[in-house]
Formats: sequence, C-alpha cells, structure tokens
Amino acid sequence: MSRSSIGTAVALDATLVLAFAAIGRLSHGESLAGLGVTYWPFLGGLIIGWLVLRAWRHPRRIVWTGLGIWIATVAGGLLLRLASGQGVQLSFAIVTTIVLGLFLLGWRAVAALLRRRDRQHMPAAA
Repeated sequence: MSRSSIGTAVALDATLVLAFAAIGRLSHGESLAGLGVTYWPFLGGLIIGWLVLRAWRHPRRIVWTGLGIWIATVAGGLLLRLASGQGVQLSFAIVTTIVLGLFLLGWRAVAALLRRRDRQHMPAAA
C-alpha cells in the first residue's frame, strides 16, 4: 500500500466524519461556527481506531479495518462527548451509528467494487 493510498484513506475517513458533524449541526438548525465542538470527539475516536487497528496496513479493507474504525469512531466519539459534558441521547447514538457506518464502510465497499471491476476488465496475459 502506497503512502498516497494511506493518506487518501485517512483523508476520506476524516472528511466523512467532518461531513457527519456538519450535516448533524445543519439538520438541527445550528451554525457551522461551532463545528469543531461537534467534530473533535468523533475525530478523536477515528484517530484512536486508526492507531489501535494499525489501519495503515490495510486501510481499504471492510473487515476488520473498516468495521473496527467504525466502532472506534462511534464509541470513542460518544464517550468523548460524554466526558466533555456534551449530551448523548439514545436517538443521537443510533443516528450516529447508522450514518458513520454508511460513510466509513460505504466508501470502502465502493472501493472494493471498483477494484473487482478493474480486475475483471484487465486483459489476460498472453
């Protein structure tokens, strides 16, 4: 895995977590001025997931990397929100789990489909 591929995977994960935070704020009528307050706990969970799983070894795998990063991002983000005095309602935890699952596993699933398609369309060696 090249450094640029790893960098792309990290950037995609962080960007999608940022998008989750922005969508959440906007859907509740909050301004993006406080985006960092919503973003940092989940970014922290994402970083923890990447480090614990050593995700740089296989960043595009759905199983175990993607699932582990998803769980770490959700659990870490919710726990960091609680520790910092931000609220965590059950409905928020459910939506967080679903949306981050779609985002963090979704791009990996699309990448896997594209890789499979590319392999099927490669010319056979003569």
